[in-house]
Amino acid sequence: MTRLFAIVVIMTLVTFFTRAVPFLFFSRKKPPAFLDYLQRYIPPVVMTILVFASYKDIEFTQTPFGIPAAAAGVLTALLHLWKRNVLVSIAGGTAVYMVLIRVL
Repeated sequence: MTRLFAIVVIMTLVTFFTRAVPFLFFSRKKPPAFLDYLQRYIPPVVMTILVFASYKDIEFTQTPFGIPAAAAGVLTALLHLWKRNVLVSIAGGTAVYMVLIRVL
């Protein structure tokens, strides 16, 4: 029990300090251009990797031929282009995918 408590305390401190460090370092000066670059380009790169990773194990030669995943992906993209809301896009795509894997 003591060991588990120590692990929780350590992880809490690590999480707190990883969140606080940017504010400590950049509270009085502007962040370097490299961080601006990362802030701008890392999110789209990560999302692209996640999209490719989510489609990698789909068998397009077997029933249902990837239809649920493709339909959910298209709906997610369309919802995002329409509403510009990540939560709505992800929730809509996930709901369609869950329904289609049960129906098809």
